[in-house]
Amino acid sequence: MSVNLKVPSIGESISEVIVGDWFKGEGDWVRVDENVLVIESDKANLEVPSPVEGKIVKVLKAPGDTAQVGETIAEIEEGEMPAGLDTVAPAVSEATPTPAPVVEATPAEVATPAKVEQQAPVDTTTAQPASPASKSIGIMPAAARLLAENGMSAAGIVGTGRGGRILKEDVQRHIESNGGAKAGPVAAAPARVQKPNAEPVAAGRVERRVRMTPLRKTVARRLVEAQHNAALLTTFNEIDMSQVMTLRKTHQPDFVERHGVKLGFMSFFIKAAVDALKAFPAINAVIDGDEIVYREFYDIGVAVGGGKGLVVPVLRNADQMGFAGIEHAIRDFGMRARDNKIKLDELMGGTFSITNGGVYGSLLSTPIVNPPQSGILGMHGIQERPIVVDGEIVVRPMMYVALTYDHRIVDGREAVSFLLRIKNCIENPIRLALEV
Repeated sequence: MSVNLKVPSIGESISEVIVGDWFKGEGDWVRVDENVLVIESDKANLEVPSPVEGKIVKVLKAPGDTAQVGETIAEIEEGEMPAGLDTVAPAVSEATPTPAPVVEATPAEVATPAKVEQQAPVDTTTAQPASPASKSIGIMPAAARLLAENGMSAAGIVGTGRGGRILKEDVQRHIESNGGAKAGPVAAAPARVQKPNAEPVAAGRVERRVRMTPLRKTVARRLVEAQHNAALLTTFNEIDMSQVMTLRKTHQPDFVERHGVKLGFMSFFIKAAVDALKAFPAINAVIDGDEIVYREFYDIGVAVGGGKGLVVPVLRNADQMGFAGIEHAIRDFGMRARDNKIKLDELMGGTFSITNGGVYGSLLSTPIVNPPQSGILGMHGIQERPIVVDGEIVVRPMMYVALTYDHRIVDGREAVSFLLRIKNCIENPIRLALEV
């Protein structure tokens, strides 16, 4: 009996998705609940499992295609898998549709080391689906096509997919980090194949059009909405990080031994933000029509770099969490964001957000509020700078911090005082323990 594989519902506000990489193709066997493909939405990515055991007889959507929730994207002929058939290795049938691929650029900082085997050279004459050789080392179809288009092999490319699989994002990052250089030996010098969607501008100059991912489109739309619908203003201060850095250095070994996670700076800033939000509740509030809704709970969004871009998962009831609990949650978010495993409900809500551009080298910035929130705190890089303390010039590790707020609900006095309270908490971290 033939069973339809349909796009599942992944949220009330989501009616359309983009088909991502297929783990299986036409002619491949799958087990019940074995993941068949990835679908991409404007909030998160989701792996779609097979509802039955059987053989995929038809693939109706190729990577990059748009599909509606509830639409059939493949047909599976239900049946018992032949004995001894190996289904562990990723397999993509040559019968899988292969339209012009959509290459998605992703930030290089989310790549993490993983073991990658060497692959034989890729023929650059045509862009083909994943070959049997590429299957054996876990190269996804879109990645194989991108390798072929650029005349590259997989040698030296770090795979960040499940089980060390090489994703198209890994290939794109490798190309960008090497200035477009090839990753390994290639087949002998056939005529260069023009990339899909690329237009020659002048001799030796090429433009490439890339469709925006659902996540990037949503980020773009929401950032513009924030600028148009709120009266955003940013105030700045600087923080002497000496006390926190000394505390971390002194207690880090014991903290790691007891809790199994390192003590970072973010947990101090989350605790300080909760303290400041309690003192200045307007920054934790939201405008709803003609009313101001004051929230007496503290769900803090923490911006983390993911496989498809920046996401902001939410720490629920952060005021009830200790340092170790916050650090474990942040580490878990970071690992799952890299693999696009953040759940939809973890991205929803939030009463206040924190972003740390310092991990990427930012010295100063003006973060944009995540609507309908009324404030966001921006952390930045730590630099040793000369400052005046008790009439003397000393060198201290300093960090600029920024608070962007909605001036419709938050007055300047409250915003400046909020940031000053965070400064005092970080410069005197014992206040966080004593709650004073």
